Amino acid sequence: MTSFQDRSAALDDALIRRFAEIVGPAHAITSPDDQAPYLREWRDLYVGRTPLIVKPANTEEVSRLLALAHAEGVGVVPQGGNTGLVGGQIPREGGREILISLTRMTRIRAIDPAGETMTVEAGATLHAVQQAAREAGRLFPLSLASEGSATIGGNLATNAGGVAVLAYGTMRALVSGVEVVLADGAVWDGLRALKKDNTGYDLRDLFIGSEGTLGIITAATLKLFPLPVERAVALVALPRLDAMLPFFQLAQARAGTAMTAFEFLCGDLMDFVTRHIPGTRLPLAEAAPWYALVEISGTAAGTAQPLLDAILADAMAAGLTSDAAVAGSLAQAAELWRLREAASESQKGEGGSIKHDISVPVARLAAFIEAARPVVERICPGARPVPFGHFGDGNVHYNVSQPPGMARADFIALWEPMSRAVHDVVVAFGGSISAEHGIGQLKAQELQRVKSAVEIDVMRRIKLALDPKGILNPGKVLGG
Repeated sequence: MTSFQDRSAALDDALIRRFAEIVGPAHAITSPDDQAPYLREWRDLYVGRTPLIVKPANTEEVSRLLALAHAEGVGVVPQGGNTGLVGGQIPREGGREILISLTRMTRIRAIDPAGETMTVEAGATLHAVQQAAREAGRLFPLSLASEGSATIGGNLATNAGGVAVLAYGTMRALVSGVEVVLADGAVWDGLRALKKDNTGYDLRDLFIGSEGTLGIITAATLKLFPLPVERAVALVALPRLDAMLPFFQLAQARAGTAMTAFEFLCGDLMDFVTRHIPGTRLPLAEAAPWYALVEISGTAAGTAQPLLDAILADAMAAGLTSDAAVAGSLAQAAELWRLREAASESQKGEGGSIKHDISVPVARLAAFIEAARPVVERICPGARPVPFGHFGDGNVHYNVSQPPGMARADFIALWEPMSRAVHDVVVAFGGSISAEHGIGQLKAQELQRVKSAVEIDVMRRIKLALDPKGILNPGKVLGG
């Protein structure tokens, strides 16, 4: 079995100047103060070091940077909007890797509304891509709370999911082709706009989700969709957890592909949101133990709202729901979505939070939540699980807030045993320890524990073939 140790060469001043010359001195950052925003993960779990941050303007400059790094044995860490949650975009503390920020590469290269594709560079933000698609009369459906900062390259590197996976799939399903710079600087132009291309191995899917460990994605051809004519949104109160699945099944049976979101969050988390996020409120008469946020999209005017109303009436008659707040305007729909989108942010107001981005089969999601609670209590008595996420695809953000009064540092020190215990439950339920955030640094060791020896060996063989010197995002995914 091959091990990927830290073989990055030290950078002397002359080598730093050679890297800087490729992008120009204005786009080469060496000052610690100027580097700081690139080197700190937003939860402060990871703070890295680097002698140099470079910001290439185009694919050619990325190619030249990697060719030099490969020749000199220098580790490189690609970064988009620095919104990642597992430390995959942060250099390690050794300070022997350069960071390549793709945030200058923002061009929308082409939009083909008739063919329903658009080709964009990796540094374009998700919000900019959504807006460009909308201006062309089309929809790019990926939607994340961080879409104003998150970039398409980062979305591809982690195979991002978000709130619309139920109807449109993960990022992998939203891409028809990619452009990738390999470890030695060679450029693979895989920007296909084909719906069918059955010519050998699917290299596109190899790079999507690889977190920059096999190559750096510099552009992508994305799939576009018709814009919905209208949307209907409701926040629904559920009297108990075991009502969630039958309510989801009822809604799915009635709406089919018109149901574009089915999010859920627990009552404690809703309390966090309304107490800690200014401008939010619970739009229901009474609090509930569980909530679902349901969105129905219509391709014809006057279809979405009646369908949602019928679903809610059937669910209420079946005893699956206890109340609902239905948006009567776009502003009200945004207010309801804000309750869900602020779920992560609100947990900061309760102190430390140990987070798990996991997935389990949809039919077993409620049982998983019940089974995980006593495990959390055993690791840290009084800790408060606040699960939420994308019910329709089985993705649970199984986050655990510290007990009131406990020191944050003492709680965060339990991250490893807490995560190991929760992941054991996940595996027992046939789930995955990462649903949409990736592996990065945070879960590299856990990946070795939960994956089979065969899977790990195949991954290592692929890594060795494409990055024999181990310079691409060292220490991420497979560790080492």
